[in-house]
Amino acid sequence: MGVTKEQVHSALTSKLSPKHLEVIDTSGGCGASFAVEIVSEQFEGKRLLERHRLVNSALAEEMKDIHALSIKKALTPEQWKQQQESEISKTVT
Repeated sequence: MGVTKEQVHSALTSKLSPKHLEVIDTSGGCGASFAVEIVSEQFEGKRLLERHRLVNSALAEEMKDIHALSIKKALTPEQWKQQQESEISKTVT
């Protein structure tokens, strides 16, 4: 049996304490492929590759059954805030 969206969400929440987390099952429901957008203070001072490694490490058990994981965003809270403000200003102008 595949991994559920809730299992991925729970594992990332317990290990990385994200300020924002979006998990999308891109496998059509079989739990083999997920896309993740995550914002965590644990990413502070880390390069993108290190952030991706943290996400993969947090999902070590789940990755045994996941075929593909796409980390769409792995941001610090400050980067997330700046991105949200930028998107808001684009829609206002």
